[in-house]
Amino acid sequence: MSTPYYVPEESIPLPPPDAEIISTACDYCVVACGYKVYRWPVRGGHMGGPRADQNAFGEDFPVSPLGPWVAPNQHNIVLHNGEPHHVVIIPDKDTEFVNYSGNSSIRGGALAKKVYNPQTPTRDRLKSPMVRMFGVLMPVTWDFALDIAAAVGLDVLKKHGTNAYGVKTFSYGYMENTYAITKYALGNIRTANFTFHDTPSDVSSTPGFRDAGFDNFGPSYDDWAEADTLLMCGTDPYESKTILYTDYIMPAIQNGQKAIFMLPRSTGGVAFAEKHGGMLLDIQPGTDLPVVLAIARVIVENGWQDDEWIKNWVNNKWESSSGFGQGTRNTPWQWRTTWGKFQTKGFDDWKEWLLAQDYSVPEKAAEIAQIDVQKIYTAAEWMAKPKADGTRPKTSIMIEKGFYWSNNTGNTQAISALGIACGCGGRPGQVIGRAGGHQRGGLRGGGYPRNKSPEKLPGRRRRAMDTDRYFMSGHTRFAHVIGTTWVQAMCGTQSLQAKFEELTVRNPHQVTSFDKQDIIDTLVKRADSGGTVVVNQDIYLVDPIGARYADIVFPASGWGEENFTRANGERRIRLYPKFYDAPGEAKPDWWIIAQLSQKMGFEGFDWTNSNEVLEEGARHSRGSRKDFNMVKIAAHREGKTLHEKLGEFGTNGIQGPVLMRADGSLEGTKRLHDVNRVLPPEGPVGSNVFNKKLTHFNSQTGKCNIQKAPWDLFASYWEWLKPREGELWISSGRINERWQSGYDDRRRPYIVQRWPENWIEIHTKVAKAQGIESGDYVQVYSDRIPVQTDTIVGVEGDDFDFASLLKNGHIELTNASITAVAIVTPAVKENLGYMDFLHTSQPANALSGRVVDWISGNYNFKMGVGKVRKMGESPYKHQFRSMSFARRDIA
Repeated sequence: MSTPYYVPEESIPLPPPDAEIISTACDYCVVACGYKVYRWPVRGGHMGGPRADQNAFGEDFPVSPLGPWVAPNQHNIVLHNGEPHHVVIIPDKDTEFVNYSGNSSIRGGALAKKVYNPQTPTRDRLKSPMVRMFGVLMPVTWDFALDIAAAVGLDVLKKHGTNAYGVKTFSYGYMENTYAITKYALGNIRTANFTFHDTPSDVSSTPGFRDAGFDNFGPSYDDWAEADTLLMCGTDPYESKTILYTDYIMPAIQNGQKAIFMLPRSTGGVAFAEKHGGMLLDIQPGTDLPVVLAIARVIVENGWQDDEWIKNWVNNKWESSSGFGQGTRNTPWQWRTTWGKFQTKGFDDWKEWLLAQDYSVPEKAAEIAQIDVQKIYTAAEWMAKPKADGTRPKTSIMIEKGFYWSNNTGNTQAISALGIACGCGGRPGQVIGRAGGHQRGGLRGGGYPRNKSPEKLPGRRRRAMDTDRYFMSGHTRFAHVIGTTWVQAMCGTQSLQAKFEELTVRNPHQVTSFDKQDIIDTLVKRADSGGTVVVNQDIYLVDPIGARYADIVFPASGWGEENFTRANGERRIRLYPKFYDAPGEAKPDWWIIAQLSQKMGFEGFDWTNSNEVLEEGARHSRGSRKDFNMVKIAAHREGKTLHEKLGEFGTNGIQGPVLMRADGSLEGTKRLHDVNRVLPPEGPVGSNVFNKKLTHFNSQTGKCNIQKAPWDLFASYWEWLKPREGELWISSGRINERWQSGYDDRRRPYIVQRWPENWIEIHTKVAKAQGIESGDYVQVYSDRIPVQTDTIVGVEGDDFDFASLLKNGHIELTNASITAVAIVTPAVKENLGYMDFLHTSQPANALSGRVVDWISGNYNFKMGVGKVRKMGESPYKHQFRSMSFARRDIA
């Protein structure tokens, strides 16, 4: 295997004073730092100079370390209006919010390398629609590809019903696109066979937050900095949300903030916190719940809970019961209350339940999680013990995927209760919420048709369809996959891939004609025979979903190639403007969906530009955390488009929900659940909507619901799954240098050299016992990956408990094996192997069980098991050109 190498450019042009300057934001993590694009023509060789009057920055070079210098990864050449132009993309040094210091992460700092340039590795961008003929994807016209997709899709709907038509899509790829996609899938097709990229079902990622009344993204970034104590569960923001850590949390830690991490692995952010007096709760995977409840137990046993907050903002017995008025018997809240497993009669009832659970005893919780019990007592003190002067510490709680993608319902119920006890909610430095992963680009154009889902929990309770299990059962005859890997992104990926293989390329009905009608007829026959027709819509050809299984490929355009909008993790809405031409015939997702929908006979898709899409969708944002409808009202009053008005806010943006003041000016929302905010006494005048979440919590009363978190709903799965002889927990997550599936990173020479393959961190003791050293190739494998095989109708209360599923024959054990480069380190728990979470060539998710949380329907992505054995040395072991085997937990 050859080792990649990266030779940086030695000279980067400075933008001249007359360069165009375009405000935008980073395309990657949820922080969404502000950036500026400097663009000027290549023709004429016009370049800026080192003196302030010779460049667009107005600075004399060299500049200070965080000044507007340009790195090799911040320059590229693009086509703009068909003419080559230089672009320099650097952090906005003038922005007032988010990355106000002018800093950037390694991801954002390389934004310029994501844009299309055929002289770079981005040359393999999809540039033309394609149809698979004679086993080969061949370029065709848009009409040719769309006609086939529309004809086959309509035939499937007519013969096999709406649920045979599956749509798997991103949830974050800008509001214009997600509005069009959901209007098409949910508003017109009305399929229950629909979900987003990171879940098998269209369900809440944090069910406990929803039940408690917390919005996932209620806090502002300032709130994380203003806390006296910050508990971070399932994430190190430095690794995945770098600027949130370096510009907000790190200075707070230096100024005395007590930072507590709950992770099975130490990282750079953890090391910095520990160096400054912080703490790591180094738990075993899946054991968050007992530790969280043990902390809560210490707090209430000592009387450290926030009694005043609880009195004013926690539902009592009668207020909790009023939850039965939330709607039909199929509502999630109804499941919780009628089961009786979660609902309480208020704080005292919850406290009585908590003290009755043996797993909430600190010593027992510490035994389960394999941590030092003293850490539980210390965490409780830091979070809730009153200070010497009687004041309470300002405590905030941050969670992310490492926490809620293991015991999804239980963990989020437990952490919500702990937050309530500590008074976390709606006050500066006293908040609870998600840290966030991707940016928030969702805007729904249709509601999920829950009544069409075959998923029934015990009683009259429907849950959103498990699209993976439905596909595995052979019911999905048409699969429209948009901007997601699907196969690698789900659990038990190798069994899912085998099913794709069976239903697509191994089906006897394969296209062997260039004639459009012949192609349609063949694909219809495949669907009718029980096979699947796949349409893939993306910017690159993804293997295997596009490269091997797709019958039709639609080339999409992305960041910088269209005017788009979305929000960041503190609901800051911004315009991401077009600044260069998309490659070839690539079109934005909203346009592709609109053309397909029109060919299928759906009305209301005759948009001519992305602004029209967003303006139509604005009314659907009302009442949501990103409510921007009043921005459209203000824009039209001023004779502007919605995009033009949003563009005026530049990189500062405006935080949703947005209200309009009496004088016509716009007012953003710094934090949700702001109990100190005073709204205009005259009420929501005009088109304003006063969302309950502005000043209260999103529950039936506006107060918080404090809920039980039973360990026994999860314990049977955890006990069966936990490592046996010779096995390790196999978990995964993000690292700083790569983003998501690496779709851009695989086309950045520097990152390819830094991380050419997937890797696994193994504890020093485990590695020594097997003779494994850093740089060795290892095989990570398992023959007991549990996969739930059937869509069943629950009758008894425990029908979906793992032990019952296993006993009743609904669990199949499958095999998986992946390879990785070993990194030997004491920074992980001794029985843990930790990998890059979505390396598409060797996906760690292949080893995670495809068994959903039986309450919520989400996967436990972070919990797999496997054995590790040495295969030999990798070329990186002695070369020192690629990869680094240095510890990451250094400060």
